[in-house]
Amino acid sequence: MKLALIVPLIKKLLLDPEVLKNFRPVSNLTFISKLIERVVALRLNEHLTRNKLQEVLQSAYRQYHSTETALLKVQNDLLTAIDTDGGAILVLLDLSAAFDTIDHKILIQRLYDLGIRGAALNWFKSYLSERTQSVTIKGVRSEKRELVYGVPQGSVLGPILFTIYTIPLGKIAKKYNLLYHIYADDTQLYISFRPADPTSQAVSVDKILKCFNEIKDWMTVNLLKLNGDKTELLIVTNKKYKNLTTIDCMSLDSASIYPSTNIRNLGAIFDNTLDMEAFINAKCKAARYSLRNISRVRKSLTTDACKIIVQAYVTSKLDYCNSLLYGLPSLLINRLQKVQNTAARVITLTPKWAHISPVRAALHWLPVQQRIEYKVLLYVYKALNGMAPAYLSDLLVPYVPNRCLRSAGKHYLQEPRARLKTYGHRAFMSAAPRLWNALPEKIKCADSVDVFKCQLKTHLFNAGFM
Repeated sequence: MKLALIVPLIKKLLLDPEVLKNFRPVSNLTFISKLIERVVALRLNEHLTRNKLQEVLQSAYRQYHSTETALLKVQNDLLTAIDTDGGAILVLLDLSAAFDTIDHKILIQRLYDLGIRGAALNWFKSYLSERTQSVTIKGVRSEKRELVYGVPQGSVLGPILFTIYTIPLGKIAKKYNLLYHIYADDTQLYISFRPADPTSQAVSVDKILKCFNEIKDWMTVNLLKLNGDKTELLIVTNKKYKNLTTIDCMSLDSASIYPSTNIRNLGAIFDNTLDMEAFINAKCKAARYSLRNISRVRKSLTTDACKIIVQAYVTSKLDYCNSLLYGLPSLLINRLQKVQNTAARVITLTPKWAHISPVRAALHWLPVQQRIEYKVLLYVYKALNGMAPAYLSDLLVPYVPNRCLRSAGKHYLQEPRARLKTYGHRAFMSAAPRLWNALPEKIKCADSVDVFKCQLKTHLFNAGFM
């Protein structure tokens, strides 16, 4: 059960297969081993959750957490920073072979500090010790080698143990008053600044540099490697302050990091004004590519089969992280709407000159704008009912009137004030209460998520087509 067969998988299809670091060493383990790991993982997560030992801002491998909830929190903080101060600095840290360099002694000490003692701790010692691995390529298998460091990628416990190993990272960020978010080995640091104030810029950059250096020192002690060459920097500002910033370079880990115009962040794309145009363009490009391929074989497919394929390859791309798109100009949303219209035409074989709204209605598809509102409201419902990350729930505050009013029992949320419609009004903490308060009381009081989804879709469907 301690033997792992390593099958190297290319990280991205366009990467050079001759470069070894472009492969991910995925471990294939025995079924019984992974079954036992799953039992232990359930108990370990229960212990960490019950005693509130997990890093609150770590979104990987946890119930109700996802890349979208992580990005929603980061985007909320950045939009709020722009609304109040005018700009923010975002740094994305990159680790090299993060899972493969974990020191077992340090990991055991982390587990001990989290209250895992006795037989449970001995089980983890046994799990980590005397592990071996062998590489398999094209049917040829290498000799076994002992796994002295690291946790196996592809295992159930490996990712969870990695998140435990890196818990101290959050404490370092807090020490320098930086905002941060962690998703597995992806760490984001960000801080607000005033673009028109050179002193504010200098202070913010200094905090980032000091925090980065301490994180680098911590990783060196804990046998993790911070890759300065792949660390990315994004300076986000209000459009009118775009040319006022003087931050043209940051020296991180003996490497000069220059600000990017946009960066890929957990599958989404953030640009330096947070208008999300690059993200929408990427969505449209990927969806159109899939639609072209589907249209070539459409005549060989039944309507139901085509619906399933479009859902898998097109709709999923339009819906991924679409909660980040709320409040954007209709000009940008219409680009996604045109892709959805094309998908409806491909499924129903509707000609270009025919009106598409009745076709979408017949397919029971919400328009893109309503799909975005649907996703935001679903997160609000889950946050209010304990089915969302704490960092999202904390952004929503129930409305309590100063005196006895009829609105007291309407399940309203407080709507924070924002200065700028293009930034502060788009932030989750501002947009979500505004949408929630406009819902009928019957929908807000739904007994379950399934009931809420059904009633919400009907409500938005009527708003989109009636």
